[in-house]
Amino acid sequence: MIDLDYLEYLEGFLTDNRKENFLKVLKNRTNHFTVVVEDVFQMHNASAVMRSCEVFGVQNMNVIEQRFGKRIDKQIAMGAQKWVDITPFDSVNNCIDTLKSKGYQIIATTPHTNDCDLEDFDFSKPSALCFGTEKEGLSEEIMQKADGFLKIPMVGFTESLNISVSAAIILQNLTNRLRNSDISWQLTEAQILEKRLDWARKSIKDIKRIEVRYFEKN
Repeated sequence: MIDLDYLEYLEGFLTDNRKENFLKVLKNRTNHFTVVVEDVFQMHNASAVMRSCEVFGVQNMNVIEQRFGKRIDKQIAMGAQKWVDITPFDSVNNCIDTLKSKGYQIIATTPHTNDCDLEDFDFSKPSALCFGTEKEGLSEEIMQKADGFLKIPMVGFTESLNISVSAAIILQNLTNRLRNSDISWQLTEAQILEKRLDWARKSIKDIKRIEVRYFEKN
């Protein structure tokens, strides 16, 4: 449970404009969709996907690092890592099992015999949208565990798009359709309070000293 007095105390260090921006952004945040990136060799691509999550209001991103060590490319992400929740996993099984336990259907974004065009995709169920490596695509593990397959229709000679471009196209389409639907897609009040506290802490430079002062008084 969020300590509302503590939240009020921290937000006292923020400008009114920043607090208003937090509320405005949080109104458009969703957990209805989450994103999974698997073993993306080029880190700037994973960082660009994170940036798309932030821009289109997807609050959570999951990173499977089964083969490559990773770090967030801060220049590409352009601060998105402060506002998007990143969950790392060391295996496909851990990631997929965790997301399924939270009620997500697993959607592999890849051409497949049973795939669905983006415009025809039924987004009514909470969905984990999975994106694979630049050259190899998604692993056979994810393909076998997927509940559905989604593709971007293409009419040119080129048969694939860069992962960050694919993610941006899919997220823009699905989040726009979601916000224009009757689905209950927004964060709960408890989740909004949690993010207000998290973002307030990340916005205060000397947060450790300020927290010590607060807890000594209380």
